[in-house]
Amino acid sequence: MAEELTGLAGLLYEMGLLKRYRRTGWLVAGVRDPESVADHSFRTAIIASVIAALEGGDPERAAFMSLFHDTQETRITDIPYLGKRYLTAAPNERVTADQTHGLPAVVADMVGGAVREYEAKASREAVCARDADKLECLIQAVEYREQGNRNVQPWIDSSLAQLTTETAKRLAEEVLRTGSLEWVVHALNGERDPGGPDRAAGVEREP
Repeated sequence: MAEELTGLAGLLYEMGLLKRYRRTGWLVAGVRDPESVADHSFRTAIIASVIAALEGGDPERAAFMSLFHDTQETRITDIPYLGKRYLTAAPNERVTADQTHGLPAVVADMVGGAVREYEAKASREAVCARDADKLECLIQAVEYREQGNRNVQPWIDSSLAQLTTETAKRLAEEVLRTGSLEWVVHALNGERDPGGPDRAAGVEREP
């Protein structure tokens, strides 16, 4: 058991690399300080839960798979698409098996099962999680474009083309129609204020 706990501690440290490893595609696009792999996985998990709920799947399972969908990059890094033309990385299932070797069986099965399901697109939740990965990339590209980066359109186009669920496609259309801070305007206009509904709507009342 002591060796298993040492292995678990090592896994937790290893996963921390995802907070430091950058998404290399954005470097190609000219983003100076791109998101980390962990940044991407966090919002992907949230998006996956939303898509799964609207597609009649299990939101928790979809989010769980999303948390582990890029964990292999602690060992193979985030290879940009151009690099994949020349490099052949080990399958994610094999990397995950190496990462979880020697861990308690219940943990290895939990993580390995999620990765295998995701890679095989073996369930509705896996399909939703994969759509979430693409939709998160699209949203991030829109945000970088709003910040002045004009090279991200290929990431928007390719992400949009790979969506499969109706929910993800509709969400992508709405993302492209609106701006990244439009939600702030809605939040401010809809908030409750002691001054009453007129003030909440941005109208000052007579004293």
